[in-house]
Amino acid sequence: MRYFFHIGYNGTNYRGWQRHPYGVNVQQTIENGLLKILKVPVAIVGCGRTDAQVHASQFFFHLDVEKPWEFDMLFRLNKVLPPDIAVFDIIPMEGMPHARFDAKQRSYDYYMHTYKDPFLSSVSSLYLLKNLNLDAMAAATTLLPLYSDYRFLCLTPAEHDSTICHVTAARWLSNKNGDRLRFQISANRYLSRMIRIVVGKLIQIGMSELSIDEFESYLAAERAPKALTPAYPQGLFLSKVTYPYLDILPRNAFSATPQPQTDNYWQVV
Repeated sequence: MRYFFHIGYNGTNYRGWQRHPYGVNVQQTIENGLLKILKVPVAIVGCGRTDAQVHASQFFFHLDVEKPWEFDMLFRLNKVLPPDIAVFDIIPMEGMPHARFDAKQRSYDYYMHTYKDPFLSSVSSLYLLKNLNLDAMAAATTLLPLYSDYRFLCLTPAEHDSTICHVTAARWLSNKNGDRLRFQISANRYLSRMIRIVVGKLIQIGMSELSIDEFESYLAAERAPKALTPAYPQGLFLSKVTYPYLDILPRNAFSATPQPQTDNYWQVV
């Protein structure tokens, strides 16, 4: 029997989602928690990957078991997991739906602030910048859905079978003072470091270090950037994952779905 687990995590203390030998990761931490409960090793399949220090306000993974458990798995798993990983829902599924391959859209939020604030340091990226040209950043952002080949805005394009990504929406939001910014993007898939590289280039546009025409030439695959510098990781959240058969609202405000407590705070640039 297959279950989908709806979770969220703060990625500050993890080397990303994917299990690997190079440090603590979210997948391994959850699998170790399930081992304590089920007493047998289990393998889980996530809806995607996140980089080191990147967060997920909504994430799904699937797990197969021979027969349903007869106890409160939601309570037990949350009890053994650390405070920075939370399980919101456990959903029994019919058939064999796939948490990764069946996802039709993934949305991300990138948060940044331009003043030093110790309470934002783990969930928003600090850029001590003044007088960013937000209008230029917004204008460049409108180009993203018009192009689909992101090979020149990817750290390792040769590692991907395809560099085609269909961006369906992208925009910038700002608070009233303009010192907290939020970038939102939705697409069917992403390439390695793609979102952080795009954000880095848009910040360069805001600083008048890169023109909109130059940025468009990267999107049109006419020429490659001289350097790719991804934006800082701690401001990035995987915030919404949508399936043809499953569309659940995220549980908190760090998401691509507007939340009541933030509707009046964030304004579209």
